[in-house]
This record gives sequence, C-alpha cells and structure tokens, in this order.
Amino acid sequence: MAEQVSQQVRLMVASRAYHVCEYCLIHEDDTFWGCQVDHIISRKHSGTSDPNNLAWACAVCNNRKGTDLGSLAGNPPLLVQFFNPRIDRWADCFQLTGARIEPLTERGSATAKLLQFNEDTRLRERITLGLIGRYPTIEALARMKE
Repeated sequence: MAEQVSQQVRLMVASRAYHVCEYCLIHEDDTFWGCQVDHIISRKHSGTSDPNNLAWACAVCNNRKGTDLGSLAGNPPLLVQFFNPRIDRWADCFQLTGARIEPLTERGSATAKLLQFNEDTRLRERITLGLIGRYPTIEALARMKE
C-alpha cells in the first residue's frame, strides 16, 4: 500500500509554501481546484512522503507534472531534471515578466514546457488575478525569494 501523507505533514507543506503553488506561484485561494501535496520524486520512482520530497502544488501543475522527473530542453535537446523547490531557488530558474513565467535555466525550460506555464488559459488566469492585485501575492513574492 502507498505511504500516505498525514494531515499534519500536509499542513506543514502548505504553510512552508505560504499556501502558494511552488511551481506557478498561484495562491491556493485563487485557483478553482486548490492546491495539493506533490511528491517531487514520485512514489512510482521510489520517492518518499518525507517533507524534503514534498511540494505544495496547484492541481494544474501537479496533474501536468504527474510522475515525470524531467523533460527535454536545450539545443540539442537533452533530458533535464525538473525544477525542485527543495533544492532550487525559484528566482534562479524563472523570471516573472508581468504574468508570464519565463525560464532562466534548462531546468526552468523543462519545467515551464511540461507544466505549460504560459499556455493561454493559465496566462489569462494570472493576468486577471494581477488586475485585481492577487498575482503575484505577497506570499508568492516571498516564495520567489527563498
């Protein structure tokens, strides 16, 4: 049976992330499906439910990431590991330009490509939230600096 994430650990992961998706920086209050615990290295690949392998992710990012560990990026394309919020600093891998999340590294490129950060629907969502002062939130800005 798969190792379950306790409610206490879930709350700790959410709090550590300021209740903001650690990938796209949307606040859990501003996304219809909310956020959930993501196994950075999935259980399928022997990842554990230890807090050092867990991230807070919106349902869209978590579902698009699935059990993948990386994607092709660069020229020529090579297999690149995804952004890991436990070891990578968001601002080193991505840059926020208005509502666009621009990759700065190959890890950032692989992650942005697979999670489709700037797909029309996601971009419109962040633009709309920006117009009402909800993107990026103060919590998201704090997340970027960590």
